[in-house]
Amino acid sequence: MPAKTKYELKMGSATREAFGKALVELGKTNPNIVVLDADLSKSTYTAGFAKEFPDRFIECGIAESNMMGIAAGFASSGKIPFAATFSVFAMNKGFEQLRTTAAYPKVNVKVVGTHSGISIGEDGPSQMSIEDLSLACSLAGFTVISPADEVSAMALVKAAAEFVGPLFIRTGRSKVPVIYGADQKFEIGKSIELLEGTDVTLIATGLLVAESIRAAEALESEGISARVIDMHTVKPLDREAITKAATETGAIVVSEEHLVDAGLGVRVAQVVSETHPVPMEFVGIQNTYAESASPEQLLDKYGLIARDVTAAAHRVLKRKR
Repeated sequence: MPAKTKYELKMGSATREAFGKALVELGKTNPNIVVLDADLSKSTYTAGFAKEFPDRFIECGIAESNMMGIAAGFASSGKIPFAATFSVFAMNKGFEQLRTTAAYPKVNVKVVGTHSGISIGEDGPSQMSIEDLSLACSLAGFTVISPADEVSAMALVKAAAEFVGPLFIRTGRSKVPVIYGADQKFEIGKSIELLEGTDVTLIATGLLVAESIRAAEALESEGISARVIDMHTVKPLDREAITKAATETGAIVVSEEHLVDAGLGVRVAQVVSETHPVPMEFVGIQNTYAESASPEQLLDKYGLIARDVTAAAHRVLKRKR
């Protein structure tokens, strides 16, 4: 799809909802798909798969660590398991089992974390996963995906079913704007350039992609040309796109709903330092846990909206000059 000069960002479904719909479609065509959940099927949207295919749905109860081991067992037996729960439980509780039973033997497990980031809102910090991308990326051999809207979530979940190897998909609770048309093609490991630009590159993942588009449009009104890249695959990174952006625009802002200390930003910075060093800025959660409030209040307070991406672009451009 050619890069657009203007987006009409209309609100769509949450990426967790798209995940649930994709599972049902996969279940109809692939009898090897099995789904596991940890007492949260209505929230993770695996309930639809459970209704359609009860013999291929395993309710593991509030035992996330055990669920990961069970999923690895299914994968070792030739099935394609999708193990779903809130991201904070999937990665924080399941990490040891994922390391030992999925990453080390390289089995074909698909872990899906819902309710990621701080945009879950009123549920509070105990259920806000702000470390999940870094934990997933630290698992050797894992592929890590963070879709930006319902279209990309549907497509990337389906791509994950075809992909062979352990994989983590990060989805969210809140509804997000629709960015892509139904005909958009997605490839694991290949980013998508949404807007062309020559002055600065805005690289984002998840719900910060839409905010980066809004920031680019604000910058355009000031005469600043901003490239926008959706880095939907956090691991492995699209090194070619990052290096090209650094070379052609000379300044990069990375935005994510995750701790800046250990997320997408530091991974992009590693590529930039190795290939073509340029000034960089990072928009994300700054070494803190959030509070309980509405998603809109939280994203505003912790600096995760278009205004903050725009400000970061201004800072990095000053350093570029």
